[in-house]
Amino acid sequence: MNVPSAVLSSTRSRGALLVSGVALALAAAGPAQALDADAALALARKSDCLKCHAVDKKKEGPSFKETAAKYKGKADAEQKLYVHLTTTPKIKVDGKEEEHSGLKTKNEAEVRNVVQWVLSR
Repeated sequence: MNVPSAVLSSTRSRGALLVSGVALALAAAGPAQALDADAALALARKSDCLKCHAVDKKKEGPSFKETAAKYKGKADAEQKLYVHLTTTPKIKVDGKEEEHSGLKTKNEAEVRNVVQWVLSR
């Protein structure tokens, strides 16, 4: 089949434009933030999370490992945990309802780091 050169040129230009657009979109999204486990643990300590939670043992609250298992494979896991850690939802402890304290930061990146750290347990 003989394809006119103008058609080939147009097709190549569209392909190059598509590849350029995808590359631009990825660049605009920025690099994925690497998990900083030390910073997450430090903020969890500062926020008194370790008073009721542990990484791998149940205390008054579930372990971070249990929380990660609960949310594993759920598309909305990060958002749900983010809301839980930035608001003061009601929780039950020993049959009594109380407010769950939030993280002691307003920095979204720090909160998201803790969320990702908990979910990576």
